[in-house]
Amino acid sequence: MKNLRQKTLGLVALVAVFTISGLAGVNPAFASPFFFSTGDPDGLIGTLSRPANGGVIQTETADDFILNQTTSINHATFTGLVPSGTPLTDVSQVEIEFYHVFPVDSTNPPSGNVTTRVNSPADFEIASATRDSVAGTLSFTASLLNSSFSVANTVVNGINKIPNQFTGGEGPATGEEVQIDITFTTPIVLTADHYFFRPEVLLTSGDFLWLSAPKPIVGGTGPFSPDLQSWIRNDDLAPDWLRIGTDITHQGPFNAVFSLSGESGESVPEPTSMLLLGSGLVGLWGARKKFKK
Repeated sequence: MKNLRQKTLGLVALVAVFTISGLAGVNPAFASPFFFSTGDPDGLIGTLSRPANGGVIQTETADDFILNQTTSINHATFTGLVPSGTPLTDVSQVEIEFYHVFPVDSTNPPSGNVTTRVNSPADFEIASATRDSVAGTLSFTASLLNSSFSVANTVVNGINKIPNQFTGGEGPATGEEVQIDITFTTPIVLTADHYFFRPEVLLTSGDFLWLSAPKPIVGGTGPFSPDLQSWIRNDDLAPDWLRIGTDITHQGPFNAVFSLSGESGESVPEPTSMLLLGSGLVGLWGARKKFKK
């Protein structure tokens, strides 16, 4: 009886492996490295991107990229400005979210509180693609690139509903240029589509301003089309977003400095296949428990 149980369990395991492998489309020959970058800062603007904390509201900045095939993203970088004299250990939390382009994951028609939602990030993030250092789903390191870096303009608090959306920005700032380097504990799998990348940084004291990159892209991995501009919102404006350049400052429009890397191709399992993989393993574990009894 024991041998029969072992053989049956082995058969279940074999079927699970082949089934899950087939669903995931595992074929290493079709995997290829993926890398995307908007290049280096241009010194034009820095915009707030921080979680709510200690009485201050959440403010989010997002910029876009395109995937041509299913991609597993395991690493990211982005560059920002922190107040002069800020120790790197003051970077206490990093959270990453990804958004579809409106109207996906959104109420449509929108509220009418902003000039437009065309080509903006969606109302709501992609829940399965959220990673947070507090939850242990990403790890990060902060590196000092330049002890004195200046931007010509900033957007921190002036994020308003129409008709008060234009503020011109809040003026220049100088601080330390810092790069945040991220490893995702669980890679983020996204299908071919147009997305927005949204990082947030919490400092022990002061604010993190995400730095702008040239638009159109002149460095990094080069220009792509359509390259949408960066958007911003806070908790008072959400779920809507404003265009940093076109709506708030009447400058730009702007990109933001970030990079993404991983692998793409047919060997990368679709997000639904990853769920089936988990279900298959749970079923196998359940079968093992049953036979043990």
